[in-house]
Amino acid sequence: MKRLFFGLMAMMSVMGVTAQGIYDITVKDDLGRDVPMADYKGKVLLIVNTATRCGFTPQYDELEALYEKYHVDGLEILDFPCNQFGEQAPGTIEEIHQFCTANFNIQFPQFDKIDVNGAGESPLFTYLKARQGFRGFDLNDQTGKFMDEMLRKRDADYDKKSDIKWNFTKFLVSRDGRVVKRYEPTDKMADIDADINIELNPTLSTIMARRSVRKYLDKPVEHEKLEVIVRAGINAPSGMNRQPWIVRVVENPQLIADVTEVYKRYNPEQVKRDKDFKNMFRNAPNLICVCTPAEGGGELDAGLLGENMMLAAQSMGLGTVCLAGPVRFLNANADAKFFLDRLDIPEGYKLNYIIAIGYPDEYPDAKPRDASKVKYIN
Repeated sequence: MKRLFFGLMAMMSVMGVTAQGIYDITVKDDLGRDVPMADYKGKVLLIVNTATRCGFTPQYDELEALYEKYHVDGLEILDFPCNQFGEQAPGTIEEIHQFCTANFNIQFPQFDKIDVNGAGESPLFTYLKARQGFRGFDLNDQTGKFMDEMLRKRDADYDKKSDIKWNFTKFLVSRDGRVVKRYEPTDKMADIDADINIELNPTLSTIMARRSVRKYLDKPVEHEKLEVIVRAGINAPSGMNRQPWIVRVVENPQLIADVTEVYKRYNPEQVKRDKDFKNMFRNAPNLICVCTPAEGGGELDAGLLGENMMLAAQSMGLGTVCLAGPVRFLNANADAKFFLDRLDIPEGYKLNYIIAIGYPDEYPDAKPRDASKVKYIN
């Protein structure tokens, strides 16, 4: 029982750390002073566990180059020496700092030595690992293949755990505290450079951060914010400035509830499977309905309009998802006609898509993108 009790206490401790935000965590600097992570709010962070006697130690040169390149734009590199991997970070933090400044002339801050795995691990790395787990080494890379083979000999299931695998694992954190990406020590610094560049640019950061959100808080979006989002939408490019779309913003919760009752009658099994079901629009409190000419045309302009609105919403802390299934149901079901009537869609137009919008109740990871589909023609 005692073992179970302490196991539960340890689990609750980890859950408590992972439930808070990164800015609620405090670390110790190389002089042993408490440093709140909140001091770095508004900065882009690259957090790394390092070692001075590792095969990857020359990465200090590359990290310093990144720091000198981007520090003026808001990048901070936070260095946490760790002796857990091959005991390759021996000595005191004073000795480590002296070595790094003498050999690599580092200017970015170093912090006290820590553990990144196990019972005594730093709460900061507990948080980082919970947000970005291990996704594997690049087995097409010779060093990545070597690391995989070495670690798999020690633990056949090593890749199924989120723990830090080796020295010079890195985490990229956005200006608003999101753990954007995790890099293994074999990942190319050029890729990290490109991602830092994106995070430092507010527009690019917003583009890369947008996800399709399918869970929302029970909180309507303020009318003023919806107005701003729609204004961003209608300022999207439009061929010959035809502006062939019609936009309807639904703020009436009763209208959403009424049409959802119709949906439930026709889709009882689907509703039953979803224990969190509240409405047919992924439970979003507000809708942006976009219409285009019934005979075709305007789809490209409508797509540009929608992307502008979703990015504007992302920049304001809101979540969105573009819905097609509910549109098919509304267009095909006579019992739902009252909903379309309330949208006051002009003759000659049809409902094309609906953007569900609200305050997000989930923060999904990015889905993989296939960069091999891109070719540069010289």
